[in-house]
Amino acid sequence: MSSAQRGRARETAGGPWLQAGRIGFIALYAVTLLAALGWLFGNVREVGPESRAVVLRLGAQDRIQNAGLLLAWPRPFEQVVMLPSAGRVTERRVELLLRSELAQKSDYDGSLANDATAGSGFLLTGDSGTVQLDVQVFYKVSDPYAFALQGPHVEPALDRLVERNAVQVCASRDMDAILVARPELVGGDASLAERRERLRGDLQQGINGSLARLREAGAGLGIEVVRVDVQSSLPLSAVSAFNAVLTASQQAEQAVAKARNEAARQLQQATQSADRTVQVAQAEATERLSRARADTASIVGLSRQQGPELLLRLYRERVPAILSRAGSVSAVNPDDAGRLIVPGPKP
Repeated sequence: MSSAQRGRARETAGGPWLQAGRIGFIALYAVTLLAALGWLFGNVREVGPESRAVVLRLGAQDRIQNAGLLLAWPRPFEQVVMLPSAGRVTERRVELLLRSELAQKSDYDGSLANDATAGSGFLLTGDSGTVQLDVQVFYKVSDPYAFALQGPHVEPALDRLVERNAVQVCASRDMDAILVARPELVGGDASLAERRERLRGDLQQGINGSLARLREAGAGLGIEVVRVDVQSSLPLSAVSAFNAVLTASQQAEQAVAKARNEAARQLQQATQSADRTVQVAQAEATERLSRARADTASIVGLSRQQGPELLLRLYRERVPAILSRAGSVSAVNPDDAGRLIVPGPKP
């Protein structure tokens, strides 16, 4: 066998393995090249209008990129943290103030109640009452660098601040200044309604004050609370008692209103009866006065026209007829200083 034939035999014997190795090398090279390109352009991205990016170069603050195309070096040279935009408002419901699932079950099953679930979700008011608050916080990112630095610790820290300020706000108010525990006071005391309306504002002001103190201490969260929604309610065990009190107060108001109506009706009837009595008395008095004037008209006329001798004669003529109708007549001297007792009529 010649040397040329032996070379062709060796190529024929190692040909498939060599070809497989070449294909594998080419595939590995392509994968490595794609991985390198992916790593090189990994931080090249588009920032949407609802977001903004904070670029950290070797862990230090470098720049803030708003909406648009972001060009940044790959990790670990530069790190990109995506944040909400300056005008975007983020909503957060504070779960720490809500009653736990085990505590809710214990409200219906007393065997599950223990010291851990007894006060879950309850806040103490200034008049030793208990209320439940469902708080939703709306905040904006005011300091992107601080927000990016705190990272996943922002919302848990915010929950703690909301819980702390909610405890303080409830402790500084009585129950009527937090919710309508007694509806009869809503229209009677305007200050309670005003304090109830200021509850959300005071809570928001307290949270922002706590955030400002953290910022001054160098541990700011980089956020600012723009609105707080508060929904207050009574504990489930106290709802029936307050419903009973409300029912009793409404019944008492109805009884008072009924009594006032009855008193007004009786007063009207008494006024009408008094007016009728006065009118009858005035009419009788007018009638008697008219009759007396008619009976004495002749005497008055004579007294004006005749002298005293004629009157004395008329008196003597008519008095015997009058005295004849009496059973007995007693004469009394008008100049006598004695006293006379006259018996009254027999019953």
